[in-house]
Amino acid sequence: MARTMTSDARKKDTREKIELGGLTVKAGLRYEKRALLLGALLDAARRIKGDEGERSRLTAIGVEAFGNDDQ
Repeated sequence: MARTMTSDARKKDTREKIELGGLTVKAGLRYEKRALLLGALLDAARRIKGDEGERSRLTAIGVEAFGNDDQ
């Protein structure tokens, strides 16, 4: 039983990582260096912490990008 739960958790973790990689590709950053990607993510995390305006602005950009999926 414990082995199944661990396997399920690993599968879920793997799926989440694949989805996050897909976001990197969708953003047009597939060929950027990992250090740049991590730096950009860390910067975004700092900027949205406690700043609802910035969080809303970035969310709107993402919603628009997902809305353009059919193009």
